[in-house]
Amino acid sequence: MFQSEKPEEILTSNTIIVATTNSTQRNSVAALIEKLPDFEVIARTGDLMNTYNQVEARMPTAVLISDSLANLAEFEVMRALFSSLDVRWLVLTAPGKAHKSTSFDTLGSDLFSVPGDADAKTIEGQLRSLTRSSPYRKPAVSQGRKPALASITPHPKSTNSKFSSSIVRPNLTQPEPRDITHIADTVILIGASTGGVDALLSVLSCFPRDCPPTLVVQHTGSGFGESLSSLLNRQCAATVALAKDPQPLRRGTILIGAGTRTHLVFKNGTIPSAECIAGSQMSGHMPSVDMLFKSAVGIAPRITAAILTGMGKDGAEGLLELRKAGAATYAQDEASSVIFGMPRAAIEIGAAQKTLPLGKIGPALLRGPNIQGRHSRRVLS
Repeated sequence: MFQSEKPEEILTSNTIIVATTNSTQRNSVAALIEKLPDFEVIARTGDLMNTYNQVEARMPTAVLISDSLANLAEFEVMRALFSSLDVRWLVLTAPGKAHKSTSFDTLGSDLFSVPGDADAKTIEGQLRSLTRSSPYRKPAVSQGRKPALASITPHPKSTNSKFSSSIVRPNLTQPEPRDITHIADTVILIGASTGGVDALLSVLSCFPRDCPPTLVVQHTGSGFGESLSSLLNRQCAATVALAKDPQPLRRGTILIGAGTRTHLVFKNGTIPSAECIAGSQMSGHMPSVDMLFKSAVGIAPRITAAILTGMGKDGAEGLLELRKAGAATYAQDEASSVIFGMPRAAIEIGAAQKTLPLGKIGPALLRGPNIQGRHSRRVLS
């Protein structure tokens, strides 16, 4: 009688990206991880932009990221990507120092941290805890909606077929985009800053594929506009793209002004469009929410606009001008805001007709302005 052989145990490799500006720390931590039998370092990066690209292309199990990178304002976009792909992350602090966050703790993060000079046993323990028992972070979509995630295709910037994959949107039959001039329509305007990435994911994820044309200004670091628009496009039914000059306004399209040295503005005419114009800062920002809002005052009766979480007061004056001219205007409430600065400024000067919790802002914007003849077939200009 033949004795059956014991099936060979197959270890599942946990793929790791090590991201820190300190090359010595980066290489030493990677070397420690490489010695672990079921962990593999698939990338080493020194800045947020490269880290974002590697995470999106290779979808690792976890990312070890230095606190110097995680405390940057732009990490908000990275954190949202981690959430949408269910990627765990671990903060590497400076050697011998405890982690002190100035950004992601206030954003409700559940990060672990480990000293950058920790020994192999400590790092292994944290990694195993992270990859085996880290709480599942639900993608930022509304309840009852499935994430707009479907097939996996090779990432265009990668040549390594083993890891080069990126989640793309479903190939669904969609109605042909319509210029706004084909039918009288609402135009939606949104402004946000600190905490705005998660807020935008919440608001825009409830927009249908054929939503009214929408223009958004989000304060973020230079160069992160493409990453932000790509992230939102992955999670939303409508098409989300970085604003470029000029673009006709179309139903089902959301244009983002972020991370550029230009202002996103509405341009009325035979074919209403979005344009990116050069100039100086307004309200301390470029692109500026105030600049966007003020550019649309001429068609205010067809505008619905909202100010979301953020620091400062950019957008308050523009929202007030829109309200006085007949637009429907909203501000996010304090309880659901990460930073209540921008909404508070708008509320205090009477710019917001209603103050709403985050979950009610999307539906309110989609209801449109309360105007006569809203369904008439007239062009905006």
